[in-house]
Amino acid sequence: MTAPVTLPDTAPLVLTRCRDLVRPALSRAVQRLHPWHAGMAAFSLGWSDVDGSPLPGPQGKGLRQALAVLGAEAAGGPGEDAVVGAVAVELIHTFSLLHDDIMDGDETRRQRPTVWKAYGTGPAVLAGDALFALAVQTLADAPGGYGAPAVRRLASALSDLVRGQAEDLLFESRPWTGTGAVRPQEYRSMAENKTGALLGCAAALGAELAGAPGGTADALDRAGRHLGVAFQAVDDLLGIWGDPAATGKPVHSDLRRRKKTFPVLAALASGHPAARRLDTLLSTGGPLGEEACRRAAGLVEDAGGRAAALAEAHENLASARDCLERVPLAPAAHEEILALLPFLVRRTG
Repeated sequence: MTAPVTLPDTAPLVLTRCRDLVRPALSRAVQRLHPWHAGMAAFSLGWSDVDGSPLPGPQGKGLRQALAVLGAEAAGGPGEDAVVGAVAVELIHTFSLLHDDIMDGDETRRQRPTVWKAYGTGPAVLAGDALFALAVQTLADAPGGYGAPAVRRLASALSDLVRGQAEDLLFESRPWTGTGAVRPQEYRSMAENKTGALLGCAAALGAELAGAPGGTADALDRAGRHLGVAFQAVDDLLGIWGDPAATGKPVHSDLRRRKKTFPVLAALASGHPAARRLDTLLSTGGPLGEEACRRAAGLVEDAGGRAAALAEAHENLASARDCLERVPLAPAAHEEILALLPFLVRRTG
């Protein structure tokens, strides 16, 4: 297996380069929306405040944009070939966040109000719908005859994304332990669909738009799906132990909501004595206060949930590397993709 030979600071530079390449086209696409929807999209993307004033702060990692650009470059084409795909995937990602925040009742994202909290639930739903439609239209207009196959791949990823979101919501009504409990393998499947499908689609679209053979695009898709499971496992860790200044969410936010995340499910399935105490704590009903959240976080860690989630992330990163090794890729882009993998596990927000 080829090891990444890039320097530790390469990943942020790669993300910035790809965001800068995609940003002009993404801005033009957003400007095609109704002004009301465009304002909400710009707010969600971190470009502006509610009143439309520009914001200089962080605007997201741009991981999906980077995977699309690197997918094209890995296939031997210029990154510009992937821009239309990167724009479409970023619009879909933004649409999914708007709707996801409503379903989860999340009031903050990236240390700012979520769109539904800032503009209202109905407007946020409508803006998400507009972004969805714009993404499909953008990709359908891809040059070179790639529009139809690109839309088919995006539609397949969207079907998986919605399936994953449905599974995540249905998990909420299932018991913590015993018959009907959510098993870690079920959670992996949900994470691959909800998070991994769009990451894999981004990389595969970049390759397809650069004229790569189907086998190359499929390998990049598979790698992105593994990356999604790893990304979700780290997200779950941050949802319990993350620094609010970096995550933009309160400490123990997932525990407070009694969300079934990988560390909790792995801890409950461990057979450790702390797992029984954790089950009792989570099954009491009613909201968890700060002291109960601290106790639950300690029990999850004692039962091995934190270590299991980190191991899950690393295992899926290794699987993503294996997928990349199975097809010939341009060396420079291959190395840049590999540089993103450890960066995503080390992230703090």
